[in-house]
Amino acid sequence: MNIWIAIGATAVGCYLVKLLGLLVPAGALERPLVQRLSALLPVALLAALTAQQTFSANGALMLDARGAGLAAAALALVLRAPFLVVVAAAVAVTAGVRALGG
Repeated sequence: MNIWIAIGATAVGCYLVKLLGLLVPAGALERPLVQRLSALLPVALLAALTAQQTFSANGALMLDARGAGLAAAALALVLRAPFLVVVAAAVAVTAGVRALGG
């Protein structure tokens, strides 16, 4: 029963956050600072989530095959590879390092 309470509370919370977003005055959203932050915030959050998922395990810093895969993806991005090539490089390097015992 607790899981259904949590699901219901989450659904209501998401609806309220969406409603609050609709109630923000248009003038507040047209400010240059707000526009710059709204453009940069998703990138920063995605980078933070990627770093957290790549370099942590059970609350501790962990350097393993995931880091090598992320480095391969970063190199492919620097070389301006297509998205599927970036993902394939990350997968291949991660699998290779894990196969070698890393």
